Order: sequence, then structure tokens, then C-alpha cells
Amino acid sequence: MGSAVGHAYGPYTLYDLDAMPDEDGRRYELADGWLTEVPGDLWHDHAAARLRDILKDAAGRAGADVHVAGAPQDVITPRGVRKPDVFVVSREAARAALERRSRAYYGPDLILVAEVVTPRTGSERVDRCAKVAEYAATGIPHYWIVDLEPRPAVTLLELSGPAGGGPAPDGSVYRILARARAGEELTVDRPFPIGFDPARLSEME
Repeated sequence: MGSAVGHAYGPYTLYDLDAMPDEDGRRYELADGWLTEVPGDLWHDHAAARLRDILKDAAGRAGADVHVAGAPQDVITPRGVRKPDVFVVSREAARAALERRSRAYYGPDLILVAEVVTPRTGSERVDRCAKVAEYAATGIPHYWIVDLEPRPAVTLLELSGPAGGGPAPDGSVYRILARARAGEELTVDRPFPIGFDPARLSEME
């Protein structure tokens, strides 16, 4: 990585992140001055694409004024730059990004963010731990954690006030709103009505 960025041993900057080559399909995040590769594989990317389609369909049926997106678009948080697998913003925020010709959104613009866990990688701990605190402190109302092994499952976290279990710096924490495994119907009404079986995330249409 040292040959691709200006500071071979860190800390790294947004300029270093922008300098990372993207012709090989690799993606990187910047957090606390460190660049880390975001892992992915065919199974992971397929699940993320399926979830984006599910959310787009649900938003359309609900008449929600939102835009559903995902990697390689960037999200700027107080810790750096993340590349969520799937996220939802208002159409107003999407229009503003388009007008400024930017592929980046600011964390507070996000209504919902979802990460598909790649097991047995360094990013697994980031998705399950670091991003829980980071996204809560950023004020993102909904965070979904998607597991694909042994069978697809989704855990929905919703932002709430101070509670036990390690509050974020501003006192905000996530609480579990719902959880469902393959074969179960996941149904929620926030941020808009959504219902699906997590098994769909690993199916081909």
C-alpha cells in the first residue's frame, strides 16, 4: 500500500484515499488516519445488490421520498470516510450531491445504512463493533447488520437515547429493533414499511 499513497506508514488523509487505484476493483475506507481495504466477494456483493433492490422496491411502494445507494459511494463521518454496502438518503440530499457532482454524502444525511458482514476478516469486527458506535455518534437513525453464514440473517438497530452498553460520545446508542433469519418474515415500518425474508438475499431472481 505504501507505493500507492503519499505517507507509506500513515497517518493517511483524504488525498491518500483518493489516490488509491480503483482499476482492480478494490475499495478502501479511511478511519482515524488509517486506510483499510473493504473486503468483498461475489456472495457479499450479490447480497448487497439484492438488499438495495428490496429497499428500492419497498420505498417505491411506500411512496417514500428517498434514494437508495451503496458502494462505491462515500459517506463522511467524524472518523473518516466509509463505503457502506447499502444506504438510504432523502432525495433532497441525493439531488444536492448530484448538483455538486460529488460521490460523497455526509453521515447525518443518511437515514439508514446496512453492512454485509464478511466473516473471518478484519472488517467483521469493524462492522459489528466500531461502526455501531461510529454510526450512532454520527446520528444515523437505522443501522442494519447482514449476516450470510450459516444462513442469511438481518439485525436491525435503531438509534435511541442514552442506555446501558457503552453509549456513543453524544449519548446516542443503538437498540435492537428487529432480527430475522432465513425463513422468517422481517417486517418493520421505519424508516418506511419494509417486509422480506432474509433468504432472498442469497437467491437468484
